[in-house]
Amino acid sequence: MALNKQVWIKQILEGFYPDDSFLKKTVNYSEFVENNRLHIASAGIDPNVLINNTTYPIPTVGREDNDNEIILDKFETENTLVRRPDTIEYSYDKLESVIRQHRSTLRKSVAMKAAHAYAPETDTEDTPVITTSGATAGGRKRLSLADILCLKERFDDAQIPLEERYIVLHPKHVSDLLLEDIKLFKEITNLKAGEPFNFAGFGFFSFSQMPLYRLVDGRYKKVPFASLKESSDTFSSIAFYSKEVMRADGEIYMYATVDDPKERATIVGFDKRFVALPIRGKGVGAIVSTPE
Repeated sequence: MALNKQVWIKQILEGFYPDDSFLKKTVNYSEFVENNRLHIASAGIDPNVLINNTTYPIPTVGREDNDNEIILDKFETENTLVRRPDTIEYSYDKLESVIRQHRSTLRKSVAMKAAHAYAPETDTEDTPVITTSGATAGGRKRLSLADILCLKERFDDAQIPLEERYIVLHPKHVSDLLLEDIKLFKEITNLKAGEPFNFAGFGFFSFSQMPLYRLVDGRYKKVPFASLKESSDTFSSIAFYSKEVMRADGEIYMYATVDDPKERATIVGFDKRFVALPIRGKGVGAIVSTPE
C-alpha cells in the first residue's frame, strides 16, 4: 500500500513554529519563494527630510533597488524505519510518534541556523555586541540586569524602534538572571496571552543552541556556523528588532521506500528548504559571555 505523502507532510508542518519560538516574531518572506529561491530587492538610500524648507522646487533623487537572489538552505533528516506502514496512517498516535522525531529535528536545525544568522559578526554602531559584566562563577562573568540595560541603550543609540525588540537567551543566561532576581524572571520563558515576558523593552525567549564568539585581536567575532569549537570560544545570547530579520520556508519533500524486502519495513526521510537572515544588517545584537 502506497503512503499518502501529503498526510505525512501536513503533520510535519503542523505546529512547526510553536508560540515559544523566536522565529514567530520575524518577517515571513515565504510568499516570495520560487523554486526554493528568494528574490529580495535591496532598497536604496532613505530620502532626506526637509524642515521649514523655503527653497523650491524640492530636490528629486532617484532610488535604485538591487535584486538579490538567495538560495534556500537544505535541511535533511536521517531516515527512519517504519514498521507496518499500511496501519500507521490510520492511527494518529503511531503516525505522530514517527513525525515528532523528524519535526523536532528539523525545527531545532532551522532555529540554530536562524540564531546564528541573526547574530552580528562583530560589534558596530548598528549591531552592538556587548559582554557580560556580572558576578564571576564557573569561570565566566554572569549576565546581569545591567547588561540588558546596556544593550537597550545601544539599541536606542542606533535608533532602533522601541517596539518589537526581542532577546533570545542562552539557558545559562536565563539562570544568571533568575539568580539575580528570581521574582522578576521566574516566568521569563513563559508566555502570557501569547506574548513573551517583557523587561527593559525586550521580549524574552530562550534557546539552547546559540552562536559562539571568539576573541580576535581584542574584539569578539562570530564563529562560523558548524565550525569546530575552540577552547576559548564562548556562548552568547542574541537580540533583534522583529522588522529587521526575516525567515522564508520553501519546499518540504518526503522520501519513501515502501515495503523494503530487506528491512521488512518502509523507510522515510524528509528534506526542508529554509533560510533566515538579517534584512539590512542592522537592528541585531548579541551579549557574549566573558571569562573571569
